[in-house]
Amino acid sequence: MKGKTTLWIAAIGLALAVLGGVAISAQDKYTLKVPGGLAFSEFRGYETWEVISVSHNGESLAAIVGNPVMIEAFKAGIPDNGKPFPDGAKMAKIHWMQKTAEAYPGQPFVPGRQSDVDLMVKDSKRFADSGGWGYAVFVYDAASDTFRPGDTTAMPPQENDAKCGFACHTIVKGRDYVFTELHHK
Repeated sequence: MKGKTTLWIAAIGLALAVLGGVAISAQDKYTLKVPGGLAFSEFRGYETWEVISVSHNGESLAAIVGNPVMIEAFKAGIPDNGKPFPDGAKMAKIHWMQKTAEAYPGQPFVPGRQSDVDLMVKDSKRFADSGGWGYAVFVYDAASDTFRPGDTTAMPPQENDAKCGFACHTIVKGRDYVFTELHHK
């Protein structure tokens, strides 16, 4: 099982490296923003951030990455120690549709086409009414090689504002609204 997990993490890492190395498409994703001010540009360079964890929901694979502020907070014991994440902590969750690598031993699931990027930033003043966190979802369209802000047609549907993730994250209020746990400490 540990070997499969390592292979899966390596596959996600490879996909992130490829994603980071791809030439900029016709669209500059960093010009996009959701109502309420959360902009893709606030996450510039997320492709090179450290992996916090990976997830699989039966249809897609995801890598959850964090900026240095987020990684240091996790390493300091947040949120398990009851303290909140500091302002400036950021996470990005990159989703890919899963596909099977049939030629590989064990036929593991590996990333296929990208589907979206979910973003979170801690800014307790700017997002005081949503637990101190701002959220955004940017849906990827492979046919046009472009992103767009998530909306009510996205899966799951989004209200398309900087509070779009708050309702879902309230069930982890005791963890400062963060589901993810650092996969290594």
